Order: sequence, then structure tokens, then C-alpha cells
Amino acid sequence: MRSSIDRLAVLLMIVGALNWLTVGLFSYDFVASIFGGVDALGSRIVYTLVGIAGIYSISLLFREAPASE
Repeated sequence: MRSSIDRLAVLLMIVGALNWLTVGLFSYDFVASIFGGVDALGSRIVYTLVGIAGIYSISLLFREAPASE
């Protein structure tokens, strides 16, 4: 079973990926628009959490698959 930290990391990476998708396609930063700009504290916290989740998720690549029962 996956840990809740793994799930949270994947969820944050999905948020980051969707945000980059909107930036790439529409030049619209969804996170910045919610929190009041790129330099706003809320945006910086979200960007930091997404980055930490990405770094943490590197470990998911090197884990053994759980044995199926």
C-alpha cells in the first residue's frame, strides 16, 4: 500500500504539472492568480512544496514494486 506521503507528493506534482500546462498553452499561471502573483507568499509556498514533492518523488522510481497477494 502506498503511504500518504507518497500520495501527497504525487498530488502536488499533478498540481504543478497542470499549472505548467496552463502556463505553456495559455500563458496563465493558475497558482499565481489564486495567491496574488508570482512573488506572493502563498505562491512561493505552493511552488516550494511542488518542488520538494518532485525531489521526494525521485525515490518512487527506485522502489521495489509491492508483492501482489
